[in-house]
Amino acid sequence: MIKKFTTTPKTDGFHMPGEFEKHKGTVMIWPVRPGSWPYGGKEAQKVFTKIAKEIAKHEVMYMLTDKEHAADAAKMLDADIIDASNGETATDTSFKEGASNIHVLVIPTDDSWARDVGPTFVTNKRGSIRGIDWKFNAWGGEIDGLYPDYENDNAAASKICEALSCDVYDAQDFVLEGGAIHSDGEGTVIVTESCLLSKGRNPKMSKEKLTDRLCNMLGAKKVIWIPYGIYNDETNEHVDNICAFTKPGEVVLAWTNDTEDPQYKMSAADLQVLISTKDAKGRKLKIHKLMIPKEPVCIKEEELEGYEFAEGEDTREVGERLAASYVNFYICNGAVLVPQFGDVNDKAAVKKLKALFPDREIVGIPARQIIVGGGNIHCITQQIPEK
Repeated sequence: MIKKFTTTPKTDGFHMPGEFEKHKGTVMIWPVRPGSWPYGGKEAQKVFTKIAKEIAKHEVMYMLTDKEHAADAAKMLDADIIDASNGETATDTSFKEGASNIHVLVIPTDDSWARDVGPTFVTNKRGSIRGIDWKFNAWGGEIDGLYPDYENDNAAASKICEALSCDVYDAQDFVLEGGAIHSDGEGTVIVTESCLLSKGRNPKMSKEKLTDRLCNMLGAKKVIWIPYGIYNDETNEHVDNICAFTKPGEVVLAWTNDTEDPQYKMSAADLQVLISTKDAKGRKLKIHKLMIPKEPVCIKEEELEGYEFAEGEDTREVGERLAASYVNFYICNGAVLVPQFGDVNDKAAVKKLKALFPDREIVGIPARQIIVGGGNIHCITQQIPEK
C-alpha cells in the first residue's frame, strides 16, 4: 500500500530531476479516443509502437490501456500485460538487454497524453522516488477545457503510482499538467505565463503564489516565466512545445525568422526574457534556437473525416494550424526522439540536436499522426527517474 503525503516535496528534501538525467523507465498511453485520433487511432498506434520500441532499447516502457484494448496493444508492442485494475503491480520489472522491456499496464484513461495526466516524479539524495498527483481538468475545465469527460485522466497519476509501488504527493487542489513545466534538476523551472495564468486552471492564485507553489512542489528555487508558447497550442501554450533544457544552464527555444508568422513575435518576447534572466545557480542561460517547420502543419480534409467528436469535445476544421515544434522532443536513456513533419527543416532539427546531445542517438520519428491529436512526442511520454 503506497503512502499519500500532504506535505511538500521541498520540505521533505525531494526535487524534480532534469529529463536528461538517468531514467528507470517511461510511461505512455495507447491512443484510441475517437475525437483525438482519426480512424480509430490505427495510424497513431503504429507511431506510438515505434516510439515505445525505440525507448525500450534503453529503459523500461509502460504502456497504459483499458481492458478492452490491452490484448491488441500487447500484440503490436510484443509486450506482457500487467492488470493494475486487479491489483497487479509492476515492481518486478527492470530493464534487460535484448528483451522487449515493454509492459502493457491496464489503467483506464480518457486520452493518451501521459505527460499531462501522469505523475510528475521527484527524487531525493537517498535515492527515493515519489510521484505528484496534480489535478487534471482537460487544460481548462469549464472555461476552455478540450473535453468534459476527464475523470479517468485525473485519476491516472495516483493509479500509476500504485502500480509502480511509488508513494505520492496529493496535489489535487492545484491544476497543472506535466507539459507546463520543465526542470533543469538544479533548482530552476521554466513555465509560460499564457498557460499557468490562464483562467481555467488556478484563477484565484497570483503569479507570486503560483511561483511559491511550484517551488515547494518541485523542490525548486527559481521559476522563469516566459510569456508565450507555440502559436495556436490548445493547451494554452505549454512550455514543452516552446522551450526545453538540454542540460543545466542551456535551453532550446522554438524559433522562426519569418516576421509575418505570428510565432515570430511570440518567440522574440520569450527570447528577451531568457536573455535577461539568470537561473537558480546565478548562470546566464545559453540559448539555442530551434526552427519550427517552415510550412505550417495543418489539418487535412481526409483527416477531419476520420474524427468522431463527443458532445462537448473541442472539434477541428480543415486548414486548422497545429502547434508543430521540434522542441517537443523526448530525452530517454541514450537517445533523443525528435518529431519529423516532412518539412525542409526536419534534417536541420536532427543536426542541431545531435550537436547538443553528442552522446545520444538522435532518432527522427514521423510525427504527423501524433500532431493531429494535438500534441507530440514529449506530450505522450512521461519519464520515471532512476533512484
